[in-house]
Amino acid sequence: MTTTDSAPKIPADRSIPEHIAVIMDGNGRWAKARGLPRIAGHRKGLEMVREMVKACAETGVRHLTLFAFSSENWRRPEREVQLLMDLFGFALDNEVAKLHTNNIRFRTIGDIARFGNTVARKVREAELLTANNTRLQVTIAVNYGGRWDIARACIELARRAVAGEIRPEDISPEVLQQFLSLSDLPEPDLFIRTGGEQRISNFLLWQLAYTELYFTTALWPDFGRTEFDAALKSYVGRQRRFGHTGEQIEAARRV
Repeated sequence: MTTTDSAPKIPADRSIPEHIAVIMDGNGRWAKARGLPRIAGHRKGLEMVREMVKACAETGVRHLTLFAFSSENWRRPEREVQLLMDLFGFALDNEVAKLHTNNIRFRTIGDIARFGNTVARKVREAELLTANNTRLQVTIAVNYGGRWDIARACIELARRAVAGEIRPEDISPEVLQQFLSLSDLPEPDLFIRTGGEQRISNFLLWQLAYTELYFTTALWPDFGRTEFDAALKSYVGRQRRFGHTGEQIEAARRV
């Protein structure tokens, strides 16, 4: 029997989000405003990734998911795409050991195969090295798209239905969710997008259904601790209801 109620239960009253998802937008515009090539903005953006990871670890965030390269980014100029690939490889070579030293787990979601065998090998090694770390999990979405994610889950469910492993009428939102990226994590509590755009851009379409959205005009290379704290302040000031009334939420938390 299927159900249409896929909303999470009333959440615990927590001042710090357990899971933050981020679209890091504005690197190119940051560089252009300074008369620099776009790749300079991406390099500066990598520095801000370090700061974001540090801020999350220090404030008690358990999961950080960053949209680094979407499945649509292949449409960018070939030179820029190659430089982004090189920067990703550089980050794998130079940042993973630091994450491991600080008890931070690294993983990726998305179709990593398109990046080639060398990058895929480095990703597997990084994930294996940090697999048992517990302070914070940093997930990098690369060659990822939310529609791709949902379609991939549907393909697997269709395969299982054809094989007689599941009945079509037993496919519920909860069942489908088990085959999505990040199915082993709590859904994001807070979504942040920098750069002034106010859209999700095919990022974690299913997982963001009940997430609090925060948009800022700050470009990603300028998104420092002050901007991070402002996002947390905005989150704390909201009441997450998941279909309940405000009175129900308050009553549940008084129990």
